[in-house]
This record gives sequence, structure tokens and C-alpha cells, in this order.
Amino acid sequence: MNENGTGLPAWHEGGTPPPGALPDLPGTRPDSATGLRAADGKVAASAPPDDDEVTRDGGDQAMGRTVTEERRTGLMDRLRKDLRNPLFLQGYALMINTGITAVLGLGYWFLATHLYTAAAFGEGQAVISAMRLFASLTGLAFAGALARFIPVAGRRTAEFVLRGYAIAGATGLVAALGFLLTLPVWGAVYADLAGFGPGLFFLVSVLVWTIFTLQDVTLAGLRKAVWVPVNSLAFGLVKMGMLAALAVALPEGGLFGGIFVSWIVPTAMALIPISWFIFGVIIPRHVKNTEESAANPPRLREVGRFLAGDFPGAFSILLILYLVPVIIAGWLDDAPTFGYFSIAHTLGSMIGLLAANMAVSLTVEGSFNAAQLAQSVRNALRRTFLIVGPVIAVVVVGAPLILSVFGPGFAEAGTPLLRLMAIAVLPQTVIEICLSMLRAQSEARKLALVQIGMAVLVLTSIVLLFPLFGIAAVGYAMLGSQLLVALLILPNIRRVINHGRASQVVAG
Repeated sequence: MNENGTGLPAWHEGGTPPPGALPDLPGTRPDSATGLRAADGKVAASAPPDDDEVTRDGGDQAMGRTVTEERRTGLMDRLRKDLRNPLFLQGYALMINTGITAVLGLGYWFLATHLYTAAAFGEGQAVISAMRLFASLTGLAFAGALARFIPVAGRRTAEFVLRGYAIAGATGLVAALGFLLTLPVWGAVYADLAGFGPGLFFLVSVLVWTIFTLQDVTLAGLRKAVWVPVNSLAFGLVKMGMLAALAVALPEGGLFGGIFVSWIVPTAMALIPISWFIFGVIIPRHVKNTEESAANPPRLREVGRFLAGDFPGAFSILLILYLVPVIIAGWLDDAPTFGYFSIAHTLGSMIGLLAANMAVSLTVEGSFNAAQLAQSVRNALRRTFLIVGPVIAVVVVGAPLILSVFGPGFAEAGTPLLRLMAIAVLPQTVIEICLSMLRAQSEARKLALVQIGMAVLVLTSIVLLFPLFGIAAVGYAMLGSQLLVALLILPNIRRVINHGRASQVVAG
């Protein structure tokens, strides 16, 4: 899921440039070009234009060029500028990864719903949801720390990443063991996990998926996120091939059915080459290129303080994504209906990942260059809305058609949920950018407050609304809760942006 080869200048490979080597940010110009003429005839400094501000001169330069050519040139110039900016380069790579995952996921689910029975599909999805709950919940709870400190870990980068893997893996295993010991509480749909053999296989699956999940964040922290889509493409194709091959040999659902086995075996296969690439190639380059800029790696106490504030909040917010499907599966106790829910919920969550991907890049770049945080926040918001806006519109309009690919039952049951979750991505974008901004500033207390509050709102709303709206209750809870939180945190984002503008004026 993670890997990279950027084409950036040597110091971009993993570190910050030496003093004076940093070029003008894309879209900015010297004060003499952007200053405003004051009343006394002097040039008054003004904030440099953002990356999004593309000026056009309609004079002699436009002679002989058509409007279409001008627009095409403007778009290409903007794209080239974006790809020279690590914030956008990493963010776009992670977004492309989400797109590849979504397309291959659609293909995978299409095959699964047509090669397996509705009951087998629902049972397989239920086990996958449980595995991802403990692997992703604990693993991604450490993602903020990895994104925050890998850029500045210097010679301790390998040690820092391995410790992150170990702590996340151990935490996931303990949580999964507690789940196995309390299976009757979670519903009959998880009865297949009872016993020593199934339990051991499930625990190994949790560990494998935990590390696989963290590899994405590790590569992003090393500024090698452009390799993430490559890995996802290979993983997705192998997974689909194995799913089709096992349809006859393992047609049933559950832990040892073709759906779950085709999910976890390619994951385990991918760990070896990706790990070699990270620890054998990328990290040594990162250490060399950040020898001066990261001469004083963060102390364990500093990382611990960050985790003390970030982990509870991150853990809480991830409950929304990974605990909800497990709870819904138990409440429904109906494998086919849960299959309908899982498709709509997963698609809605993938749209939200587009915003989260740019947010991860913002954390990394904010850690590398704190002085440009305000501008990075501003640019990240604009680019993310520019990308997710059309996607949300397409999903809202075409939800029935998208879900009908899997069968009429999917469209009828899942359309309201998918539409609500898609609209909820709009306020989620504001929340994700704010959370990454706070991580870059090491504002752990504020992070925890926002995330825990969000989790409480969503989970409480689902409990209250489920008896009234069924699976659509998840969508109503997400939309209402995220809209409220986004409105509450918006002033904090505006303060950071305005402070950055004021600093630019003073510096000018």
C-alpha cells in the first residue's frame, strides 16, 4: 500500500533543504512583483499569492492563442506547480491510491456478489469487518505519530518505525483476543471464530493487516507516497484473481471461506517486498538526506506526550469507521442485509478517505516546514474541496446505479446510506484538515477533544436513530455530527490562516 519514487530535488528525498536553498513556493513572487503601491509612493508588502492563484495577462502575450489553448496551458502549468510541491505530490498520490482501491474494490465486490451466495458474501464481510476493527483501529491510531515524527526522526527513523509497528501490533492482538473471549456478546454471525485454530488464524490476520495498514503512513512520512498506488494496484489484482480461483474450492463464507482467505493471503504476501523497500532502500536515503535538518531526533518523552493526547482521540474517531460495521452486523444478525450495508458503508468511507489523504500529507509537510503551515492549510482545503466536490455530486446522483451493479437488493437498501455518507464528506474535509493542522502543531489536547467529541456524537446518534431508520441511521448520524463539529472548529482554522497572512505581510 505504500511506496515512492518522486523525481524531486535531492533534498526532497526525505529532508529539508539547507538554509537559502528553498526556492520560491509555487505561485509566489518577490515583493517587488506583488507589492501594492502605497499613498506615499512606496511599495507596501502584501501576502504572496497562494498556489491556486493563477494570473493571466490578456495583453500581447495572449495574441494568436485561442481560449482553449490558454486554459489548457493554465491547467498544465498548475499541475506542474502542484507536482513540485510535496504537499500536493504526496496528497495526490494518496488520493490516486484511494481511487485505485475504490475501482478495484468495486471489481472485487462485483465478483464476490456474483460468485458467492448472498449469505456467504455477508458472512465474509462480517469477518473482514471484525479483523479490520482491531487491526486498523489500533494501527491507524498510531498513524498521526508516524506522520508527525518520521520526517524529523533522522538516524532513529528505522527504530521509530519498528517500535510503531510493534506497539500497534501488540495492542491490536490484545484487543482482538478480548473480542474472541467475548464472542457470544457480539452475535451469532461471529460464531465461526470460536475455537483455538480459528482464533489463532484470526489473530495472525489482525497482526498482518496492522502492519500492512501502517506501511502506507510510513511511506507518506518518508515522502514516498507515490509508491502507495503501485502496491494497491498489485494487491487488488492478486486479491481479485484469488477470489475467483477460490469460488469453487472455498465457496462458503466466514473465516475460512474464499472471501476472507482471498483478502488476507495477498496481504501477507505483500509484506515482505514492501518491508524490504522501506527498511532497505527508503529509510537509509531518508537518514542520509536529513542528516543535518534532523540532527536532533525527537526524544521518547516528546513522542509519548504527543501519543498521550493523539492516541485517545485517534482511537475514538476510528471507532466510527471500524466499530460501527461490527455493531451493525450484530444488531442485524442477517448476513444478506449486512452485505447490503457493507457495500454502501465502504463506498461512503472511501470518499471520506480522499479528504483524509490530503490531511496526512498536510501533517507531513507541516512537520517539515512549520513556517508555511498556514499556506499549506489554505491550499489543502481548496484542493480537497475541488477534488471531492465532483465525486460527491456524482455519487449522490448516481448512487442507485452504482449500487445496482451488485444487484437490485443493494440499490434498494443502500442508496440512502451512501448518499448521506457522501454529503457528510463535505464537513469531514474541514475536520480532517483541522486535525492534521493540530498534529503538525503538536496540539495533542485539542486533537483529543475534537476526536473524542466526534466519536461520542456519532455513536450516540447511531444508537438513537437505528430503531427509526435502520442502516440509514449511520448516514444521518455521520452527517449531523460532522456538520456540527465542522462548524465548531472552523474559527480555529480561520485563525491559523489569518495569522499566516499577517506574518507574511510583516515579513514582507
